[in-house]
Amino acid sequence: MFALPRCSEVNDAGKPRLPDLPRAVLRGAIPSLPAEPVMLFDLFKAFVLGVVEGLTEFLPVSSTGHLLLVQHFFGFDDDDFGKTFAVLIQFGAILALLSIYFIRIWQIATGMFSDPAARRFVLGVLIAFLPAAVVGALAHDVIKSVLFNVWIVCFTLIVGGAILQWVDRMDLDTRYHDATKFSLPMYFVIGLAQCVSMIPGVSRSGATIVAAMLLGADRRSAAEFSFWLAMPTMAGAFAYDLYKSRGQMSMDNTIIVAFGFAVSFVCAWIVVKTFLDYVQRHGLGLFAWWRVIVGALGLIALALGH
Repeated sequence: MFALPRCSEVNDAGKPRLPDLPRAVLRGAIPSLPAEPVMLFDLFKAFVLGVVEGLTEFLPVSSTGHLLLVQHFFGFDDDDFGKTFAVLIQFGAILALLSIYFIRIWQIATGMFSDPAARRFVLGVLIAFLPAAVVGALAHDVIKSVLFNVWIVCFTLIVGGAILQWVDRMDLDTRYHDATKFSLPMYFVIGLAQCVSMIPGVSRSGATIVAAMLLGADRRSAAEFSFWLAMPTMAGAFAYDLYKSRGQMSMDNTIIVAFGFAVSFVCAWIVVKTFLDYVQRHGLGLFAWWRVIVGALGLIALALGH
């Protein structure tokens, strides 16, 4: 049985002498609380944020808006957990999309030199990507500092939900049923619409889907082009955010980031595999109502001071 060392009788001042405890304890090298609960809580946060990122990135509900709300209301935005976590786990969603579309990407890339249709589609994706690339590079810091506000997120979720519901119910003249065959001006207009999604809560996929549908695409082709456009857009945004946050990177949270990355990958993979068929059969109503409900609950919580 372990026994504490006894105190010496008195010191020079006539007071009881403290026992000769190990130096590590006296210096505070041994924490008063075990590290396991802290690690488990960080893993729980990584799981929640990974699920939110993976499930919402390719749906017209705004992944950035949902991440900001979760971080705000659940206290997941502390400095210790890392401001760059959401940026890093986004790569899991990107990789899920690339893994599913890998064969088609390879076919288009290899056929680009001999197939005019493949070459034209690559040009169309680049044209659609260009507006967001320019605006993002020029206004990145302003967007992050001014627009990343939970009040703005809640309002844009509600407004975006109403627009999504309105467009989904319109009797539109659908002329395009293949995302690779849109006109070049149409690709550019969709790219302009994507710039609006830099406001958190708008949704990148939501803006591009709505624009494509208004320009004559059916639901499925509009949703699929949002996937194609997501590849350069998300990869570019990820690389830029990673570069801007390079000074905050640390190896201390490697396990936590890897766990969040894996969760994000799995959830995004499920969404990409099922979203197109769902939208074709059932439309966008579910996502419109989800946006309105989440935005309204967020505003109520903010008004109550939470």
